[in-house]
Amino acid sequence: MARLDPVELTQALIRCPSVTPRDEGAIDVVRAAVEPLGFDCHRLRFSAEGTPDVDNLYARLGTGDRHFCFAGHTDVVPPGDPAGWTVDPFKGEIVDGYVYGRGAADMKGAIAAFCAAAERFVEKRGRDFGGSISLLITGDEEGPAINGTAKVLDWIARRGERIDACIVGEPTSQRRLGDMAKIGRRGSMNIRLTAIGQQGHVAYPHLADNPNHRLVRMLAALISEELDQGTEYFQASSLQVTTIDVGNPTTNLIPARATAGINIRFNDRHTSRSLTEWVKRRIESVDGRYELEISVSGEAFLTPPGPLSELVVDAVESVVGMRPELSTTGGTSDARFIRAYAPVIEFGLVSLTMHKVDERAAVDDIRNLAAIYEAMLDRFFAA
Repeated sequence: MARLDPVELTQALIRCPSVTPRDEGAIDVVRAAVEPLGFDCHRLRFSAEGTPDVDNLYARLGTGDRHFCFAGHTDVVPPGDPAGWTVDPFKGEIVDGYVYGRGAADMKGAIAAFCAAAERFVEKRGRDFGGSISLLITGDEEGPAINGTAKVLDWIARRGERIDACIVGEPTSQRRLGDMAKIGRRGSMNIRLTAIGQQGHVAYPHLADNPNHRLVRMLAALISEELDQGTEYFQASSLQVTTIDVGNPTTNLIPARATAGINIRFNDRHTSRSLTEWVKRRIESVDGRYELEISVSGEAFLTPPGPLSELVVDAVESVVGMRPELSTTGGTSDARFIRAYAPVIEFGLVSLTMHKVDERAAVDDIRNLAAIYEAMLDRFFAA
């Protein structure tokens, strides 16, 4: 059996134009790479009303209790105008030492490195190494994230399986492979606040009730003070007004409704529940009717520095000679679901070009990432 080349496997995955929620063969590429190693593969399709069906993959090697999981996503964001790219975004071409293509950094390169690392580990230790290695691969990370990782985790739990440690292959490195790993993420909640008034003529304001004025006062109440100063591992929480919408096409009409969009990225001093209560108190300090819609994409979480972070840091240093900074910066990832089931840390390729035109990953970085993941397995299953 030919040895898996993580660069060639990255190219094969990029050639699957798996823009969320389409799979376009990406799951089959991963499955074909790991089934010959002895992985028991399950293709899992999940559905929910109002959302597209999504294909996922759970592949497990071994039945031992000590269980190490690699998690990631094969879905990608759209490439934009292909004419703006140096090469076709779905050809996976190598130019000047970089693999170009949508998903090269985020995160098909990491998935290829997962597979290569598992193969090398099995070559050394054999299939009966006393533990289990799994891949949890979703096609629904860049989209609504409803029919992906969260449902796979529930499926795994219902089978009676437990995960002891998980590495998510998000592109956490900032400028050089190995300079940063993520041990947590801020929570995120979106708010739609609508002030309700009474429509009327601007020349007769006493006969109307202007919701714009009330909305401005409500927003002022929300932004008048900082939520916190940050914590030991997290930067300060941030409340940002993202849009203000009235939809009034005329100059002589007081509208009946005015709406604002707000996003809060919050650290582990808060929960979505505590912030919801805080938002309501601030809004209700302003008299008047309002409507409030809140959706939460994830709670803040932290995997405190300890055995798993030490394993990651030592593995990275053994390959690239650098000890990564342990950070909680950035947006959200599927680690927000995994953290309820197992200690989880994110580590992967350089993030500079993710979601951009000419997304790319260095050939040497992909190969080194496979070596780092292999070193993680060596340390986790050390005799």
